Amino acid sequence: MDKRAYIMSEMVNYNAPDTKRIIHAMKVASFAEAIAVSEGIEEYDLEMLTCGAILHDIGIHMAEKLYNSASGFYQQKLGPSVAATFLEKAGFNTEEQGEICYLIAHHHTYTIKDNILLQILIEADLIVNAQENDIPEGETLNTMRENIFVTETGKKYFDQLILNK
Repeated sequence: MDKRAYIMSEMVNYNAPDTKRIIHAMKVASFAEAIAVSEGIEEYDLEMLTCGAILHDIGIHMAEKLYNSASGFYQQKLGPSVAATFLEKAGFNTEEQGEICYLIAHHHTYTIKDNILLQILIEADLIVNAQENDIPEGETLNTMRENIFVTETGKKYFDQLILNK
């Protein structure tokens, strides 16, 4: 089985019956892949990104159970340990697991601009969150676009889908 398909299946099984979170992860993964392909990301990195996008919110249920919160801070803190089990079973080596877990552990850290895969994941998540009316506290749609988005494709999608430009 393809690693991405395996990770998707594990994410669905883990989150069931929470269809809202399953569909959110699928949308983020689709946008991340579309942005990455348009931005010329190589296949190896695309696989890392797609799996990170599928699993980006995998720590939410544990955060709700332990802290009664789904905040991004707890998602980033708890997600990598949940994801690591799936990644190992899918056949990712230690380095690959680390790359994917890095994405999960930083997908709400909007100040890191030197990792293109993380940047694409952040942009894809924000596009979907904005569409789902879940805007980060203290942000407006225009400030999100100006302060967080870097890729031309992410900006284009945000403009077309969220700002209706």
